[in-house]
Amino acid sequence: MATTSDDLRVRRTAAAADCERWLSAHKLPVRTRLQELVEATTDDEVDTYGAGGDVAALEREVADLLGKPAAVFMPTGVMAQQSVLRVYADRAGTDRVAVHGLSHLLVHELNALEEVHRLRIERLTAEPRQPRPDELAAIPGKLAAVTLELPLRDAGFVLPTWDELVVFAESCAERGVPLHLDGARLWESTPYLEHSLAEVAALASSVYVSFYKVLGGLSGAALAGPEDVIAEVRRWQRRLGGNVYTLFPYAVSAREGLRTVLPRMGELYRRAVELSMALQAEGFRVFPEPPHTNSFRVYAPRAAEAIDVASVERMERTREAICQPWRPADVPGWSWVELVVTPSTLDWKVDEVAKAYGELLEQ
Repeated sequence: MATTSDDLRVRRTAAAADCERWLSAHKLPVRTRLQELVEATTDDEVDTYGAGGDVAALEREVADLLGKPAAVFMPTGVMAQQSVLRVYADRAGTDRVAVHGLSHLLVHELNALEEVHRLRIERLTAEPRQPRPDELAAIPGKLAAVTLELPLRDAGFVLPTWDELVVFAESCAERGVPLHLDGARLWESTPYLEHSLAEVAALASSVYVSFYKVLGGLSGAALAGPEDVIAEVRRWQRRLGGNVYTLFPYAVSAREGLRTVLPRMGELYRRAVELSMALQAEGFRVFPEPPHTNSFRVYAPRAAEAIDVASVERMERTREAICQPWRPADVPGWSWVELVVTPSTLDWKVDEVAKAYGELLEQ
């Protein structure tokens, strides 16, 4: 009897729970994670509605890292970005914002910019690459803001070159429109761009960063920018229900990630490049080639259904989790998956990862 998708999902869940080794990060038991947070705590003061304690300390650290006058910690990046774009729209007296057609703002947020804030979306491009200045110039009229997602996750974690980023930022400045950076993975972008976080952030009016991805925080985001903009964003945080009574567990875990993982971004990026080369030698394709960050797409010359079965069978046999579910690629008979290099990945040898992936291509 053929394996159904529901059957495979059940098997994958059971196998994942039984794993003893993970190529990327995995969820720790609740008690273990809470104990880690106890050990990471450096401030006994508890924030109240975002004031004081680890939350205030985190906001100062992020503002310093990004070279901005102020920063605000928020429960989610969705709320952070909606808030700052609404501030720009109210200030500019126009509801038009320029966004990439593959950005998180459009693909993963249930049309919130239009439904909640009545903002009008001008798409810079829908191509799986970063937008160009000529595409911005092709949008006539007044804009409240322009956004760039660095890296653009749904295009394959792609970045512009530093020179391309500078030229695009200059185009926004010449037009007199604020540039906002969706930097959910900005931490991971500096090795490729070969410039510091502050140098990247200096090209934009405001920057959003996330803490729960490769940094390993529980959740949460920060928005950095001018003091007056951040003050208005705090008001939208309250209006959207994000000014919760206390956020200290999230702030503690975010600060832990800044201390322990952020310094390793160069190491994670170099390992991603090494893995991309090793996987190509096993018959896979990668995109981008070479990767722009610690994350990239792996393409396999095998249909998604077949390689998914192989990956679950391997997980059951070895108690090793090496990949997420595979997705059909545009080319018939091919499939793809995202590979995210985390500190856990560094515990694996490069040839060991390549061999493990290579087993998924065996008939």
